Amino acid sequence: MEAVAYAVAAVNLVAGAAGAWLWWQVEDRRWIWPLLRAGQAAAAVQAVVAGVAAATGFDPADGLYWLYALLPVAVSFVAEQLRIAAAEQVLEQRGLPDAQAVGRLDAAGQRSVVVAILRRELGVLTAAALVIAFLALRVPPTV
Repeated sequence: MEAVAYAVAAVNLVAGAAGAWLWWQVEDRRWIWPLLRAGQAAAAVQAVVAGVAAATGFDPADGLYWLYALLPVAVSFVAEQLRIAAAEQVLEQRGLPDAQAVGRLDAAGQRSVVVAILRRELGVLTAAALVIAFLALRVPPTV
C-alpha cells in the first residue's frame, strides 16, 4: 500500500508541477492533459487497493488511512465538476450568453476566450493534482 501511495504522489507531483508551470507561463501543451488524467487514474487505483485491503480485513495503524486513501477520488470528482463549469464562468465574466456568441467574435477574441477557459481548467486540475499528491504522501505514516 505504501508503494501505491508513493506512486500516486509521484505521478500527481509531476503533473501538478508541470501544470503549475504551464499555467504560470500561459501555455497550452497537449501532453499535460493525459498526465493530469494519469494522476486521477492513479488515485482511483489507490482507492481500489484500499477497498481490496478493507475486504481482506486490513486494519491500519491509524484510522486516517481510509481518509487519505479515499479522499483523492472525491478531490478528483470535485475538480472535474469545477473544470466543467470553467467555460460557463469565463463566458459569464465576459458577458457572452453562450458558445455561439464566441463564434461571432473576431479571431483574437475567440482565442482569448479559449485560452481563458483552458487556463482555468488547467488551474483546477493542477490544484487537484497537488492536493492528491499531499494526501497520498499522508498514507504511509498511517499504514
